Amino acid sequence: MAFQVSPGVNVTEKDLTNIVPAVSTSSGGIVLTAEKGPIDEVTTISSEQELAENFGKPNNSNFEEWFCAANFLGYGNNLKVVRPITGMVNACVSGTAILIKNTTDYLDNYSSTASFAGNVGVFAAREAGTLGNSLKISVCSNSTAFGPHSMSGNLVADASAAIGDTSITVDDGSLMQVGDILEFGDASNVPSTDGAPSGFFYKITAISTHVLTIARFNPQTGATETGGLRHAVVDNAKILRHWEYYFQFSTPPTSTDDVVNAGGSLDEMHIVVLDEDGGITGTAGTILETFEGVSQAVDAKSAQGNSNFFADVIYSQSKFVYVMDHETTLANSGSAKKGQTFDNTQGDAFVVKTYSLASGTDDYAATNGEIATAYEKFSDTDAVDLSLLLCGPSQTTADATGDTKATAVMDIATARKDCVAFISPARTDVVGVANAITQAQNVIGFADGLPSTSYAVIDSGYKYMYDRYNDVYRFVPLNGDIAGLCARTDNVADAWFSPGGFNRGQVRGAVKLAFNPNQTQRDELYKSRINPVTSFPGQGTVLFGDKTAQSKPSAFDRINVRRLFIVLEKAVSTAAKFQLFEFNDEFTRAQFRNLVEPFLRDVQGRRGITDFSVVCDDTNNTGDVIDRNEFRADIFIKPARSINFIQLNFIATRSGVSFSEVAGS
Repeated sequence: MAFQVSPGVNVTEKDLTNIVPAVSTSSGGIVLTAEKGPIDEVTTISSEQELAENFGKPNNSNFEEWFCAANFLGYGNNLKVVRPITGMVNACVSGTAILIKNTTDYLDNYSSTASFAGNVGVFAAREAGTLGNSLKISVCSNSTAFGPHSMSGNLVADASAAIGDTSITVDDGSLMQVGDILEFGDASNVPSTDGAPSGFFYKITAISTHVLTIARFNPQTGATETGGLRHAVVDNAKILRHWEYYFQFSTPPTSTDDVVNAGGSLDEMHIVVLDEDGGITGTAGTILETFEGVSQAVDAKSAQGNSNFFADVIYSQSKFVYVMDHETTLANSGSAKKGQTFDNTQGDAFVVKTYSLASGTDDYAATNGEIATAYEKFSDTDAVDLSLLLCGPSQTTADATGDTKATAVMDIATARKDCVAFISPARTDVVGVANAITQAQNVIGFADGLPSTSYAVIDSGYKYMYDRYNDVYRFVPLNGDIAGLCARTDNVADAWFSPGGFNRGQVRGAVKLAFNPNQTQRDELYKSRINPVTSFPGQGTVLFGDKTAQSKPSAFDRINVRRLFIVLEKAVSTAAKFQLFEFNDEFTRAQFRNLVEPFLRDVQGRRGITDFSVVCDDTNNTGDVIDRNEFRADIFIKPARSINFIQLNFIATRSGVSFSEVAGS
């Protein structure tokens, strides 16, 4: 407060209500090769349904890592997923397909409003992979092409088009397209302007010169039906034509109000994105999304003041496509709206532009380098909040030997010091290996090749589970489940409770285990830092250990102790940031102690620690420490220990003996 010169009253506030904040303990992370989804970007998923919607369903190439992710989400609801950069590319209209990694990549490299980059045609699939090859886009930019339009020069030329006929000859079929919806005039050759004379519609399914193959069309459902003409059509009857997706829109495309107000016109377009061959939805021709009344003007605005430029609208709203370039027949597309009359005929008033995407490719054979690069997305503790790091399969598809991937994942967790990596042995160590002794040796050999760290947990193998997406049973690594048990433990108890045992260690969805170790084998696994997962008759499949991958005997060779210290360190360090740039004096030090000690008492009350001491005074904040602009606090913790061994002693005594006489014998 500034010095006062004259008398007065000043009011100030001092906030002494600061507390140590709660920290996340249940956030998982995994790298996943997938059939779709953003690439080289961290995406947060909260359920298996979201996983399938964002990254596609599992297949024979990625089911191990996919179900590791899905199994984790069976216990928790916060999983961060990174799709690695491999050799996949996005489907496009023409040219050489390119890789558009994510929305940031699109904005940075391909979305210039003046001149779109990429040389791949007007549209490209939003996500890389073969699924994009199923996409088709239909663009209608004028009212004539929209319909209804009397095709006066295209008269029916059949002398007798009878009921049930599925082909009909017209005078000129050059301006008609497959997919067009037709109505035929009545006996007076008068086409309807407000619906067919008899309410009948037909879709063109094929064109051969002037011969149209037609099928019945239901405007209420948008479905093409079987059967031909519902009534006879006389020779020289007139034809009324509609755009294939006429019934999806309320009005024809003309001019948007914003462009009209700026002195422009004819800028409006209707756009339909559909699943051409059923590769996405399972039903060919399914409409995926529609965009009504979007503008060719680069500066067009909607009634709400948002951009109505078609490329911007599709970027912000479409789940399936990006705009890559302007249609060459729309000469003024991308121009400013002021005084601009846009070319909305696309070269011909009757023609609707359609674009089928192709050349999209998948690549599930990720190399160790590609996987390691993707996992590096999790290395920044400030950018990504993470507690549980899933390895998935310990070996990449492209490298079926070695432990490079597992080591890379463990190294990231160890460097972060605020999360734990979860590792399963190689598939070939346990799956298809008939001898349990050999399986045990393989798993131990795998673990022996991994570094010693308390920031990792190694399990004993694979579980056999049902894949409902493909109606098959598959062997899947257990590390997704083990990480999930930690997440579930956080929800039902606290992070410092052990995730193992019959209370919290029940593994879900396991039909059987690839390797079900007996007591002798469990003993050997445990000595080698491996947590056995065991099926007990009538009691389910259980995580039967709680060791970290630290080889040195200490408190930190237990999962609960390591996760306890992660919680304490993360929470207290977050709170300590607010001491930065304050004075290192007794007031600040007392404030810090008053901040930390109640938090530790709470943890003690919740059975995480048995005792603690916080030293933050002039004994450790000496003059030298203060002169170096440092602040020191020593926090002593006695962690609670989990029970790994139970000794039960049953003692038989003589009938006349008092128990107090033999107690301690």
